[in-house]
Amino acid sequence: MKRKEFLKKSLLATIAGTSILNACASDVATEIDDGISINYNKIHRWKMVTTWPPNFPVLGEAANKFAEMVEKMSGGRLVIKVFGGGQLVPPLEAFDTVASGTVEMGCGAAYYWTGKSPATQFFAAVPFGMNAQMLNSWLVAGGGYDLWKEVYAQFNLIPLMGGNSGVQMGGWFNREINTIADFKGLKMRIPGLGGKVIEKAGGAAVLVAGSELYTSMERGVIDALEWIGPYHDYKMGFPKIAKYYYSPGWHEPGTELEFFMNNKAYEKLSYDLKEIVQSASQRIQNWMLAEFDYRNAIFYKKILDEGKVQVKKFPKPVLDALKVYTTQSLEEVIGEDPLSKKVYEHYQDFLKKASVYNKLTEEAYYNLIAQ
Repeated sequence: MKRKEFLKKSLLATIAGTSILNACASDVATEIDDGISINYNKIHRWKMVTTWPPNFPVLGEAANKFAEMVEKMSGGRLVIKVFGGGQLVPPLEAFDTVASGTVEMGCGAAYYWTGKSPATQFFAAVPFGMNAQMLNSWLVAGGGYDLWKEVYAQFNLIPLMGGNSGVQMGGWFNREINTIADFKGLKMRIPGLGGKVIEKAGGAAVLVAGSELYTSMERGVIDALEWIGPYHDYKMGFPKIAKYYYSPGWHEPGTELEFFMNNKAYEKLSYDLKEIVQSASQRIQNWMLAEFDYRNAIFYKKILDEGKVQVKKFPKPVLDALKVYTTQSLEEVIGEDPLSKKVYEHYQDFLKKASVYNKLTEEAYYNLIAQ
């Protein structure tokens, strides 16, 4: 009898223990913090569409890395499947696709969306504007990110910083650029404000997706193109189809890349998942610039060593003329759109302050080590 009584009590204890564990599991599944409910058992499955070819070096890799980071940090509670440009929607339809809620997230560059709002381009690149370090400071510490969110809120979107290319190259040409007149009649792939400047110089700005650049140049659809820098340009095969490689990238002195989320999808996330998404964004911001600086240095040497193209600098009179056209283009943009004016004045105020200090420090140091 004692043995039977012992077994009975053991069984009851086991059942009671299982009930307690189940209750604890339920508590873990739904936790309340500051009135916010977190269901740790709920899995969110998102799609991300990009403007880049699938798995494209650095840019496409950034989208993949972002998704991997988020899934790991969330313990698999937020899973993002990445689609390269053309896999789910055409590259330049990413913005509208996310805004409509068809997919939850996108990846690209803000100057692709100037047709939606001219103010978007200030968060990607401004000719003769901020470099990567300045732009990061403006966005993170100077209030620029709040303005970015204000612009995208019109489209039910939330932007996230997605890395920076650093100063880009000036582009690939099959004719020498000795004077500003050499831009007349030139069909050049160049987006954003840089495109407006080229048009003022007498050229034609053409927006072509990255996956179509090589064939467009090879077949004469365009006469010149700018893309990013030595690493990508070499990988894309541009030294095979162009004679001249120009510097500096006056049109993109520090191009910010982006992720953007559908606001309704974002608001469905628990507060911890929102923080994870923001954290992954900042990790990509740091990773991308380091990756660009490292790889561009290696592949620039490779281009020089192979000697297939002439690397040239734009003459100062050409840059001076382009700068005048940039000022005219900016005045037109802010004169037609109050939101662009608001963003640009804020941007320009910080640029002036940062430029004065950078002359004392960054510029002086670069000149020192270049000697």
